[in-house]
Amino acid sequence: MEYRYDYLIVGAGMTADAAVKAIHERAPQARIGIVGDDKHAPYERPPLSKTLWKGDKSVEAIDLGTKAVAKLHLGRRIVTLDRTARRARDDRGDTYGYRCLLLATGAAPRRLPFAGKRAIDFRTLDDYLALRRLAVAGAHIAVVGGGFIGSELAAALAGQGCRVTLLFPGAAIGAGRYPAALAEFLNGYYRERGVDARPGARVGGGRAGESGAELALADGTRLAVDAVVAGLGVTPNTQLAQQAGLAFDDGIVVDDRLRTTDPDIFAAGDVARFPCAALGAHVRVEHENAAISMGHHAGRMMTGEDEPYTTLPFFYSDMFDLGYEAVGTLDDRLDIVEQWTQPYHEGVVYYLDGGRVRGVLLWNVWGQVEAARELIVEPGPHDADSLRGRLPKLA
Repeated sequence: MEYRYDYLIVGAGMTADAAVKAIHERAPQARIGIVGDDKHAPYERPPLSKTLWKGDKSVEAIDLGTKAVAKLHLGRRIVTLDRTARRARDDRGDTYGYRCLLLATGAAPRRLPFAGKRAIDFRTLDDYLALRRLAVAGAHIAVVGGGFIGSELAAALAGQGCRVTLLFPGAAIGAGRYPAALAEFLNGYYRERGVDARPGARVGGGRAGESGAELALADGTRLAVDAVVAGLGVTPNTQLAQQAGLAFDDGIVVDDRLRTTDPDIFAAGDVARFPCAALGAHVRVEHENAAISMGHHAGRMMTGEDEPYTTLPFFYSDMFDLGYEAVGTLDDRLDIVEQWTQPYHEGVVYYLDGGRVRGVLLWNVWGQVEAARELIVEPGPHDADSLRGRLPKLA
C-alpha cells in the first residue's frame, strides 16, 4: 500500500508528538503521518523510571494524544529512504510519500550480553510493563549500570520492596558526571536504603530462564537473581540516515534550523547532533526537554518558519529523597566548583572550562534552570568567588 503525506515523521516518541502538534497549529489541514516501530502511540518516557513506580501517574495517563491529529503506522520500521522520489518504505513493503520529512528515530539501548524474559534492556513502555510484573516485594533484582537510568531504577525497585543489587563498573554511582565525593556519598546513601551497591562490577555473561537469571561477573563470581534489568546507555539510531546518504557523526548532523544535509529532511530528539551556541559545540542530548523542544522547533521549521534553535536543554533525575535539575555539560574532568548549603543534600555544582561555566548541577535546588542557562551563556571569566551565591536559591 502507498500513503501520501505532506509531513512524514519517522519515529513515534515524544519528539514526534511535539512536531505533530507544532505542524498542526500552523497547518491544520495538512496530512501528517507517523511511522514507528513501537506498538504504542507516543507517550511520556520519563515516568517509566520515575512517577509510574510511585503511583503518581497511570500507564493510561502517559499517552500524549497524538492520534487526534496524525495518522499512526505503529509496529513498523522504515528500512529505506529514497530522497529523490521523496518516498520511504517500511519493513512490510508499504511506502510513504512525503513533501517534508522528520527523522525522530531516537536511540536504542545498549544490551546485556544475554537475553531472556527475565533480562530486560530498559527503554520502552513494554520494558516497564515486563519489569513491573517481576518487581514483586521480596524479589531479588539485579540492576546493571550506575548512571542515569540505572540509579533511578534501583531506587524505584527498592521502593517496591525488592531486594536490589546495583552493579556498575565505575568507582561510584554517577562516576564521571558528579564530583567524586558526591558520587561516593551516593554509594553509601543507596546502601543505607537497602541497595547492595557494587562498584567495579562488570557483567561478562549470564543466562535468563523462565524462573530466574544468573549473571557471570568479570571477577569470576556468579550472581543468581529473580530478574535483571539494564540501564547501560543508548546508541543513536542513524541507520536510516546513513542509508539515505545524510551526514552523521554520533547522531544525525543538523544545522541550527534542525535541517539535515537534505533541506527537505529534518532531524530532532535523541538522534540529532545540533550546534549549541551556548556551549560552543555540536551536542546530542538524550533527555525529555530536548526531545520536546527540538520536536516543536522542527515542526515549525518544516511549515516554513525560519529561526535558529537556541534552547539549552535541561534534564532531571530522582533518587529516593534526592533529586536534581541540570543544564549543560556534567563532566568531572572539567574544573568543578561546589557550593553546598547542606553537603550532598542541597547545593549547586558548577563545571568550568577556561573560566566559562559549561554545566550547572542543581542538587535538590529547584526553580533555577533559567538562571543556570543565563550563566552558561555569559563569557565570564568565572571562578569560585564570582560564582558564590550567584544563583538566587543560595545565600
